[in-house]
Amino acid sequence: MSPTEHDMKEITVSQDRLRLAIIIGSTREGRFAPTVARWFTGRAERHGDMDVDVLDLAEARLPATLTNEPPPEVAAITPRLAAADAYVVVTPEYNHSFPASLKSAIDWHFTEWQAKPIGFVSYGGMAGGLRAVEHLRQVFAELHAVTVRDTVSFHGAHDRFDPDGRPHRPEGCDAAAASMLGQLAWWGHTLREARSRRPYTG
Repeated sequence: MSPTEHDMKEITVSQDRLRLAIIIGSTREGRFAPTVARWFTGRAERHGDMDVDVLDLAEARLPATLTNEPPPEVAAITPRLAAADAYVVVTPEYNHSFPASLKSAIDWHFTEWQAKPIGFVSYGGMAGGLRAVEHLRQVFAELHAVTVRDTVSFHGAHDRFDPDGRPHRPEGCDAAAASMLGQLAWWGHTLREARSRRPYTG
């Protein structure tokens, strides 16, 4: 293979990989979110065709007041969201819904979400954060995003992980993660190709 052919092959392989943004939605002091996010990030990185970018909203520190001109904190994360082909939101359930920090990150953006797939990893008590996920589906539908059917949910999350952040019984959650990542990959590739052929105008 000539150097030029080799370079073209490398470009093709690189372009075929999906850019996945994992968004950690909780900013609460003492939060459990990093444990869940680290586990899922490992599963996503093993999927083989995804470049993963973890966006922690506790570090982003987005302002609560929405302004016409995005402040520096928002401007810092917007290119990362825009570059993503797909998203996974890691969220707890607060009062039967999702955190205000996550709603703020969503509301600061619009076109970044359009015609892209979104998956969910939720955690909580008996409901496992699923009520937060159902509310998020309605929000993202308004933003012209596509939420995939399968989710990963941890009921009684604090008891599901060992002190090193590994699930006590990984078979079920590993299978759920693989299923959701497979759906994200299909939608991610399909929608990216569609956007390249016909830019989405909503």
